[in-house]
Amino acid sequence: MKVLYFDCSSGISGNMTLGALSELIDDPHYLVNELKKLNVDGYHIHISKEKKNGITGTYVDVHLEHEHHHDHKHEHVHHHHHEHRNLFDVNKIIDESEIDEKAKDLAKRIFLRVAKAESKVHNESLENVHFHEVGAIDSIVDIIGTAILLCKINPDVIYSSVVNDGYGFIECAHGMISVPVPATSEIFAASNAITRQIDVDTELVTPTGAAIIAEIASEFTAMPAMNVQKVGWGAGTKDLVIPNVLKVSLGEIKKKTKL
Repeated sequence: MKVLYFDCSSGISGNMTLGALSELIDDPHYLVNELKKLNVDGYHIHISKEKKNGITGTYVDVHLEHEHHHDHKHEHVHHHHHEHRNLFDVNKIIDESEIDEKAKDLAKRIFLRVAKAESKVHNESLENVHFHEVGAIDSIVDIIGTAILLCKINPDVIYSSVVNDGYGFIECAHGMISVPVPATSEIFAASNAITRQIDVDTELVTPTGAAIIAEIASEFTAMPAMNVQKVGWGAGTKDLVIPNVLKVSLGEIKKKTKL
């Protein structure tokens, strides 16, 4: 059995997942080429190696191109475009792309988890939720990119560690909110995920990361007995007391033969 094991001891985010999974496939251009099948522009992806507490991981950064425009009219148009996408718009982007059907399906399921949580947090119907998070191009790229890479790796089963988040408060569009942030809490509450807080004063789990791991992991447990063949390291954006990396191990579990 081909197994992926996610070690979320320093949390999980969309770009950490992209970084780790991209290290597990041999083609460095695969992700960028597949994402060209999405009919979305206004961004480019920057992939680099970053060191976190001495550990080298892949850092995937989604640059939004409108940030570089100084023309206000331009700025407004682009900004407006990014801010107001709902689930229908996101699903339309996925459906109209030429990516693998399995990847489309997985991406839509991950988005639905975020949408349901945002709908509950903001007390709005599913149709009316305008994602700050999800509507942004970077979440679209993170989630669809993750689905593309997972379908390429094609594991039989995915396990995860207990998911660690931090504590304290972070700044968001609505002001200061506590960690775990509400959408992350609601995503986990609607799943079989096992989570906890550790002594790190910041957010470690983004709603995108929460939705990804809640959707794909069938069990949250210590790593089972497996023969690890390859390890992918995804770097996060933060410098913490612990290494801000997501470690994803790819390996085999021998199927027990029935006597």
